[in-house]
Amino acid sequence: MYEIGDYVIKANSGICRVEDTLHLDMPNADKNKLYYLLIPIDSKNSKLYVPTDTAEQSLRKVLSAEEAKEVIRKIPEVEAAWITNDKLREQAYKEAIHSCDPTALVSIIKNLYLRKKQRFEQGKKSTATDERYFKLAEDNLYAELAFALGKEKNEMRQIIADTLSDYHQEKIL
Repeated sequence: MYEIGDYVIKANSGICRVEDTLHLDMPNADKNKLYYLLIPIDSKNSKLYVPTDTAEQSLRKVLSAEEAKEVIRKIPEVEAAWITNDKLREQAYKEAIHSCDPTALVSIIKNLYLRKKQRFEQGKKSTATDERYFKLAEDNLYAELAFALGKEKNEMRQIIADTLSDYHQEKIL
């Protein structure tokens, strides 16, 4: 169970604060079922209701600062999710975004970066699907890492680039 005041990740909604646990008094709602009331941090006027009995399937606690540092540290080791079939690749993108798993997001970002580079070398543009999922994966990953580390989301790209640069320097030495 999550406690009031906990911060959680919800697919397609990002970071949310658990504001309350309550029974819904709405038409078609099971009045005996208990729900979490979530407020997305990027949309204070929105309210999300998640049944407490199925919350483990759609919510997870936000990374701690130590967990976020570990995710960043492990980025060089994460394999790109290379899938050649377009439909299977898009399905993998959707699953990674929906999972809210930072490692899956890193894998997708790496894959999309490599695809973009490959297409550029062939004189082709990146596909709209690739661009959309790249932005979604980056936004989701950077938002959570920034929140966990008390940074701004726009700082995360540089922090990760610096980490990767340090990693490559160590490999050279």
